[in-house]
Formats: sequence, C-alpha cells, structure tokens
Amino acid sequence: MKILIAGAGKVGTSLTEQLSLEGYDITIIDMKAKRLEMIMETYDVITMEGNSAASNVLKEAGVMDADLFIAATSLDEVNLLSCITAHTLNPELHTIARIRDPEYVEQAYEMRDAFGLKLVVNPERMAASEIARLLKYPGFLQRETFAKAKVEIVELRLDKKSRLNNVQVKNLQTAVRCQILICAVLRNGEAIMPDGDFTLRSGDRIFVTGDSENLHSLLRALGIITMPVNHVLVAGGSRISYYLAQELKKNNISVSIIENDEKKCETLAKILPYATIIHGDASDQNVLEEEEIGSYNGFVSMTGLDEINMVMSLYANMAGVPQIVTKLGRGENIAVLDRLGIGSAVCPKELCTMHIVRYVRAMRNQKGAAITVHKIADGQVEAMEFTVDENTAHIGEPLKDIAIRKNILIASVSHGSTAEIPHGNTAFHEGDTIIVLASAKSAINTINDIFEE
Repeated sequence: MKILIAGAGKVGTSLTEQLSLEGYDITIIDMKAKRLEMIMETYDVITMEGNSAASNVLKEAGVMDADLFIAATSLDEVNLLSCITAHTLNPELHTIARIRDPEYVEQAYEMRDAFGLKLVVNPERMAASEIARLLKYPGFLQRETFAKAKVEIVELRLDKKSRLNNVQVKNLQTAVRCQILICAVLRNGEAIMPDGDFTLRSGDRIFVTGDSENLHSLLRALGIITMPVNHVLVAGGSRISYYLAQELKKNNISVSIIENDEKKCETLAKILPYATIIHGDASDQNVLEEEEIGSYNGFVSMTGLDEINMVMSLYANMAGVPQIVTKLGRGENIAVLDRLGIGSAVCPKELCTMHIVRYVRAMRNQKGAAITVHKIADGQVEAMEFTVDENTAHIGEPLKDIAIRKNILIASVSHGSTAEIPHGNTAFHEGDTIIVLASAKSAINTINDIFEE
C-alpha cells in the first residue's frame, strides 16, 4: 500500500516511524530540506521537497497511484487544499487531514465530501477528551476503554506501601479479591508481559485489565480513595485548554485557566464565559501560591514546553493536588516523567498517530482489522480490540490448545454483554470481542496475526 504524508513535523515523523515499521511504501513531502534529510537518515522512505498543495509536486510524488494521502503540515489551510488537490487528481485516493483551528474543525467535518476527506483528525481535541476522562474518573494514571466500555486497561504505580509489593501474579486475585489480570508491567523503563511466577515490586507501573466494577474494587482493596474532581486549574491557554474547558463544563467541573498572554486571556474570557481566566505566569511559583493551587483537586500543565509542564506538575504534586495531568509534546519525555513520579501524561501527537494508524490498518484489512488501538507502557505495547468473524482461525477451540505468538497476550474475551478474563478453557466464537496485547514492534494487522502458523 502506497502512502503520501505531507508534513515532516511531529505528527508526520511519528506516522513515518510507525507506518514504515509496518512495511508500507511511504513518501514524505515537506518544504524544509533539513527535516527531510533527518527522516531519510532514520527511516527507509522516499522524501520530496516541495509544497504539498501544488498539483505538480503531488504528481511527482506519485499521487496518481497512491492509496492514501495524509496532510499533517502545520497549516490547516494547506492541509485542506492539499487534500482537495490530491483527491481531484486521484478520485480513488483516501485522504486524511489534520485540522487544529477550532474555527475550521466543525466546517471540515460538515464539508468532508466537498474537501474530499475520509477522515479529519484534531490532536488538541483528542488530548482534551483524554484529559477530561482522566479527571472524570480519577485513581488511575491511564485508562483505556474497549468493547463498548465493557473492558478497560488501567495503569497504576506501586509504592512502598502497596499491598501488591512482593506478590506473585498467580496470587493476585487472592490478594485483592477481584477478577482482574495484570497484562503488562513497566519496570526500569522495560515493558514486561508477566507470567504467573512474576513478582511485583515497589516502583512498578502495572497495566490491569478488567471491567469497571472489578477495577474499582481493586482501588478499594489497595486503599486508594478517589474523590471526584470538581475544580481544575489549567496552566496555559492553548487550543487544548479551550477544548478541555468545554469538556469539563459538560461534566459540571469548574475550571480556571492561567495564561501569560494578555490578548489570549481576553479571547478566552469571551469564548469561555463559564471559566475563570487568570492573567499570570503559571511557571512562577508565586503565581501558583497566590492562586492557592493546593485548594484545587485537579491540575493540568499545558504550556508549549515539556520541561516547564513537568516542573509545574511537580510543584502541584508537592502542594498536594490529588489529580495531575501533564501534556507532553514529545512522547519520549514520558520516561523522564515516570522517574519523577508525577500524575498522568498525555501526548497529543501519539493520540493522533494511533488514530490514523488504526484507519490505515482497517484500509489494508477490511476484515479482521483492529477496531481500537491504544499504546500503553510508554508506547512499548499496543492494546488492540478485534471482532471475531468467519475468517478468524481457531473459533471454538480452547485457548490452551492454540499456539499464540511470543510476546502476545489475550487479555479479555467478551461474549455479548459479558466480558471474561481468559483461562485455558476459554473459547471465542463469531461476534465475540477479543482484547490483545503485543509488543509495538510486532506489527499485528489482523486477529489471525496473533497465532503461530
């Protein structure tokens, strides 16, 4: 499958990394030669310097025989024009545009046919939805939902006082008295899929599968008391802050936004009349103290600099804010944040990338493709949701009789309205939903890819 990517920025590079790993034929178009040189040195792709909205550039890049065009430049207008031009040149082409400006987003959705768009992605809106979900359901560092909300994978960090310290995975249910499965552990920066003899240690980040009832039973068993978040302080008046304020209002959560740019404050005050807008430098400890940061039960650091976001989140943690979310522009900084032990991390680039990757996989494999794809464990593990269809192998066979590829785990099997933690006698049938965890390097495209040949 041939893919053209316009824009070699954060999202374009992240897409190149993921899609080249999966073996797609990729051409990158960008106006900046240095960016293209860096990509060529790292990935086995074709690059082309030029304006992706120009028909001659697109023709030279191979748009006429391409299957997919992804417009991820820094300008929404260029992305829209690029998709229109590409689709006009090749009406069979699938086109995806990244649109960030709130003024354009709704228009792009409503006029997708006119723009020749198959998919519109907005990293800021995705990040805002993810942050709002973490604030609405506190207690976990990360929370991913599958099987129409019947199954979740959540992240917890074990501290020295945790009752799971020195507990073997096979004794987990006895220790916490609820039906859950530890499907991955992140220890010293390395993702591990533990077997029954694996022993949990303080400092581990564990990824747990179960339904909502059992996961909340887990919190109670571990003594993690979570109070609902009702007042959130947001540092930085970015686009994400705008979308987040809207999301929090839907959940009846009050929001205050600190922004250093006076004009931005005036704009936010007009478009967010229900939010409290504070003019000040959120990276200044005195400003946070004056705002009495410790009186809030939620804090989100959302400036354009990862390092400042980390420092502010660290201070919020010291001030006793129970629920903290840190926005990161570069996913590789998540490992640094983990060592600091501060709150949840959200990376808009990664959210956007995985949303597009899921679409690409579905294009190549109309049947058997993943319905949902989430990256966990600092991006080292993919959690994928599949629906069993007539083409799925081993239907009706007990799992104990099926050879599964190395470093792949079936974490849940859902039959209709019920989900179960699988065991040796579990079997799946047509229409069931299966949650699979695999190394991010495994390149699982269809459900049948998890089985040994």
